[in-house]
Amino acid sequence: MSLIEHEQPITFSAAGDSLLGIWHPPAHDAPTRALVVVVGGPQYRVGSHRQFVLLARAVAASGVAVFRFDYRGMGDSGGGLRDFADIGQDISAAIDAVQARCPSVARVALWGLCDAASAAAFYGWRDPRVSGLTLLNPWIRTVAGEARTVLRHYYLRRLMSGDFWRKLLRGGVSLGRSLGDIRDLQARARIDEEVAGLDLPGRMLHGLSRFDGKVMVILSGNDLVAQEFLDHVAARDDWQAWLGGPAVVRHDLNEADHTFSRRRWRDQVSEWTCEWLKET
Repeated sequence: MSLIEHEQPITFSAAGDSLLGIWHPPAHDAPTRALVVVVGGPQYRVGSHRQFVLLARAVAASGVAVFRFDYRGMGDSGGGLRDFADIGQDISAAIDAVQARCPSVARVALWGLCDAASAAAFYGWRDPRVSGLTLLNPWIRTVAGEARTVLRHYYLRRLMSGDFWRKLLRGGVSLGRSLGDIRDLQARARIDEEVAGLDLPGRMLHGLSRFDGKVMVILSGNDLVAQEFLDHVAARDDWQAWLGGPAVVRHDLNEADHTFSRRRWRDQVSEWTCEWLKET
């Protein structure tokens, strides 16, 4: 019987709501490690281009159990829709479900893309069962950061494009609208910088700096979310110190988009994940 035939749905609860996940057991009966795939929103446990399904099967084939689940308000799980910063109970309940299904599991790694990576960063240091974090294109967005990233990596690139000037000459580009977009972003950035206590990057670094396990960061080269993360890191000594620390491994897929939509990109992510888990 193949590993796929052993995959099982598991229902569990968080704060009284019923959640659904899929258990991917490895070939051996008593795994000591598991990977919990935290889903970003708005998505469910399959993932874009079935990435989470394919990843789970590859990791299970390498000998590590996998659990992917819908947090409350998403997919087939009950409860009200919630923000990624408020799914700590869901992640904890998912780990409880893993250990209830397989008591031999003592160590768990969290895997998250975009805002799920941010949620994992918030949660990981609080739970001693979590030994590793895989963060793909982490969502680190503030309005100020978004403004800088769009200006630097979108509008400036457009101005260097021959297609942009040809469209402008044909009347296919509203220059006034583009300039208005820039002004709106700059105004929103000033407002964001004046609001205390809403610094998402600071909250993430707080959690990551206190996490004593291993971390793998995977970044797409063709993605504004990843570019914003790198821009923020480049501007902050504390972030640079963390990313360059001995517990952090970084991989870059220079041509990949945000969701790793091509097979070779998904396969590379799976390969890196399987190799990293051997040391986690």
